[in-house]
Amino acid sequence: MSTCTSETACNPPGYTPPDEHIVVLGIGNVLWADEGFGVRCVETLQREWTFAPHVDLIDGGTQGLYLIENVQSATKLLIFDAIDYGLAPGTLKLIENDEVPRFMGAKKMSLHQTGFQEVLCLAQFTGHYPSQVLLIGCQPEELEDFGGSLRDIVKQTLPQALALGLERLRAWGAQPQQRPTPLPEDATLTGAMLTLERYEAERPSVEQACRIGDERFIPKVA
Repeated sequence: MSTCTSETACNPPGYTPPDEHIVVLGIGNVLWADEGFGVRCVETLQREWTFAPHVDLIDGGTQGLYLIENVQSATKLLIFDAIDYGLAPGTLKLIENDEVPRFMGAKKMSLHQTGFQEVLCLAQFTGHYPSQVLLIGCQPEELEDFGGSLRDIVKQTLPQALALGLERLRAWGAQPQQRPTPLPEDATLTGAMLTLERYEAERPSVEQACRIGDERFIPKVA
């Protein structure tokens, strides 16, 4: 008779504890250029990959405190976001566990980061916090472009960011499998009209729609 010395040893590969819940969260605003990095990551994962039933992919947008239940329910949390690390545009940096809420509050770029830092801190305060948290952040190049899209240098980081995320998800038991055919646009988290390809193809040009503010009403700060 053999004796199991750990849960891993006692169960076959791919075994998932019944209370395991992995949340993959993309946060940011797809209408503000590189601010949309996190949402575009989750959008691509959903279109091109499937995961085990205990994995949820969420377009967190700029919902802030409304995401508290998603964080509290997660045993493991993967976050994609545009983060100002003070590095070269397009640089990816990984932050883990206790450093994540502190780091997100260190240098805020937008109101969504203020709100999400509060979500993480509140989840910790209530005692319902993931056992593991990974933030995959990308240094943005441009944020002051309402109606703009990801800059090329940030868009080029998407495959690497997704590869890093998938590597961790495999280690967590998320069981990612690439879809033979990507999901159609109308089945995506962001909705058909806001998928990256359609958004870039149909948005007005800079000449048709000013995206940086009108100096007559919003003076530029030197």
